[in-house]
Amino acid sequence: MPELPEVETVRRGLIPILGDRVLTRVLVRQPMLRWPVPRDFAQALTGRRVVALGRRAKYLLMYLDDGSVVIAHLGMSGSLAVRPEGPPEPHDHVLFDTDEGRRVTYHDPRRFGSLHLTTAAALPEHPLLAHLGPEPLDPDLDGNALAARLAGKRCTIKAALLDQRVVAGLGNIYVCESLFHAGLSPRRLAGTVSGERADRLATAIKTVLLAALESGGSTLRDHRQPNGKLGYFQHTFSVYGKEGKPCPGCACDLARTGGVQRLVQTGRSTFYCAHRQR
Repeated sequence: MPELPEVETVRRGLIPILGDRVLTRVLVRQPMLRWPVPRDFAQALTGRRVVALGRRAKYLLMYLDDGSVVIAHLGMSGSLAVRPEGPPEPHDHVLFDTDEGRRVTYHDPRRFGSLHLTTAAALPEHPLLAHLGPEPLDPDLDGNALAARLAGKRCTIKAALLDQRVVAGLGNIYVCESLFHAGLSPRRLAGTVSGERADRLATAIKTVLLAALESGGSTLRDHRQPNGKLGYFQHTFSVYGKEGKPCPGCACDLARTGGVQRLVQTGRSTFYCAHRQR
């Protein structure tokens, strides 16, 4: 599932293609994604100018000149790619053609993604966005602010960080990596993360996300940048997917500890170093 760095990478890649361009044709080839594409989607977008591209958590936002906003979620296999005009490829479900002669295609083999239409005025109260927590890269989300959002929570810190109501945009990969860099065990109760621990965690989250953005996100299976290039942050993972391997900068005794450990929490694999993370 694309997380904040992947969606932000897509947003940045689409700005030169869709920014300030008129959508001369929008074609919905497959109306059934995770939820049905709105019936008037193509009609509402055709002839409209894209005035801005934004992001909230894992959602891409396309602002139009009449006050409408498209909310796009890529699901597990979705992508927004720049393609040459011509016959669509299989699983090219929605086509966006611009007045510059460029085409952006919503491609989604599994159809777990979604496209929604709302207005800028209604956006903050949209059911997909209304209950989201703060953005993890927001300068105001420091250790004190993070500790306040974790206070009293009796779930694990891993589960708390995956809860989009606590912090928006984080997923399994970047939570594992952030907890490693903060030196915090994924088993630790969220409510115990305060003071210096919360400072370390807030800093680690920002550091990991910024590094991932610099690398174009992580491509494990489906993520592509709009120009078709892969992200490459996966090549610098510290613990994610590294079960049994030594972690960087850690004095693990592999014979004794077995290196990076894997456990299952809330149905997701967690990777961590039992020696470094407490």
